[in-house]
Amino acid sequence: MKIIICGAGQVGWQIAKHLSGERNDVTVVDNNADLVRRATDTLDVQGIAGHASYPDVLDRAGARDADMVIAATFSDEVNMVTCQVAHSVFSVPRKIARLRAQSYLTAIYSDLYRRDHMPIDVVISPEKEVAEAALRRLAAPVAFDTQSFLGGQAQLLGISLGEDCPVLNTPLRQLTDLFSTLRALVIGVRRSDRLFAPGAADQLFVDDQIYVMVHREDVKRALEIFGKEVTRQHRVVIIGGGNVGLSVARHLEKRTERVRVKVIERNRQIAERAADTLERTIVLHGDGLNMELLNEASISRADAVLAVTDDDKTNVLAAVRAKAAGCKMAICLVNDPTLHSLMGPLDIDAFINPRSTTVSSILRHVRQGRVRGVYSIGDAEAEVIEAQVLSTSPISGQLVRDIDFPEGALVGAVQKGDKVITPTGSTRIEEGDVIVLFAMAKDVPEVERLFQVGIDFF
Repeated sequence: MKIIICGAGQVGWQIAKHLSGERNDVTVVDNNADLVRRATDTLDVQGIAGHASYPDVLDRAGARDADMVIAATFSDEVNMVTCQVAHSVFSVPRKIARLRAQSYLTAIYSDLYRRDHMPIDVVISPEKEVAEAALRRLAAPVAFDTQSFLGGQAQLLGISLGEDCPVLNTPLRQLTDLFSTLRALVIGVRRSDRLFAPGAADQLFVDDQIYVMVHREDVKRALEIFGKEVTRQHRVVIIGGGNVGLSVARHLEKRTERVRVKVIERNRQIAERAADTLERTIVLHGDGLNMELLNEASISRADAVLAVTDDDKTNVLAAVRAKAAGCKMAICLVNDPTLHSLMGPLDIDAFINPRSTTVSSILRHVRQGRVRGVYSIGDAEAEVIEAQVLSTSPISGQLVRDIDFPEGALVGAVQKGDKVITPTGSTRIEEGDVIVLFAMAKDVPEVERLFQVGIDFF
């Protein structure tokens, strides 16, 4: 595919890294020449310095024969106009835009994006993606990462193993024998900063971070097997009442089980908007780092604190202060990837990476057709891919043990009709099955070849 990526910031760069590594013809456009140079120096991409919405700039980027434009600049309006120009002037078939402002995302105005108005095929909202990621973290509080697959029937859980994990030093093949009815499979392991797909003989050790694909009905049992105590959350404190915090609070208010939510917001206008919008949530105006205000929010009795302001350092410090005051779990929003390694030493239970959630969302729409979902692991180190098996696929009709998967790939779940199963070597993959698999970044092109992406997906 020939793809133009407008915006060479963190999201644009990561998208370019993924797509260029899969032999796509990628051109990056940004009005910051330094960002363009960084992309062309480190990735196998072409670069154009200029305003993405200018027709002559898109022309130089190759829009006349482009298959897709991804508009991910910092400006909603530039992204929208870029898609309009790509459609009206160059007839680009597929256009994806990242939009932040909530007014552009309101459902009653969705007609705006029809082909005869503002022709955008897919709208990506970072705030919406982050809010959904925060809710997933709260739903599985002892997991550092979580994502749903197969229509919510399968769950990817990231679990840090402590000394109290009862299955340490046990080969993974023995886990299958010990817990034969457990529908779960370890598909990825991070050990000493190295991520890999484990084999049946591999063992788990203290401080390993593992990725487990588990049937939704077995999530609680799987967490207990890996040494995690599952508790319900009754009290949640949200620091930051902007779009993300407001969206999370709204969803928590709608839950059937009662959750007591308190929101702390330092901007009076934003705090007043949150107070007017929310029904059962208490909104406090003030600094989320202020200990008196945290005490007023009963932080010592809170089951979780969610720090989602627009400042990374505030989020990290607020999470640390809340944990020190007695809060059971802390989750914070962190944009800066250099801060991720501090989460463990600072006793922060989980963090949300907006870049990763947005990249995963965009990739899900880039990989059209039979690829139904893509989730990016770590710093674009690996992907978890959900894809449907075609009749023409080389894997159709084969047993899992006979499929020539690359070393860095592992099947985690298979959906046959309405039933989701944990695969074994004797599981036969058939036409129409939907597979969820883990693949190291370098192995993604080979995995896609097994699904005949080049022929059927685009």
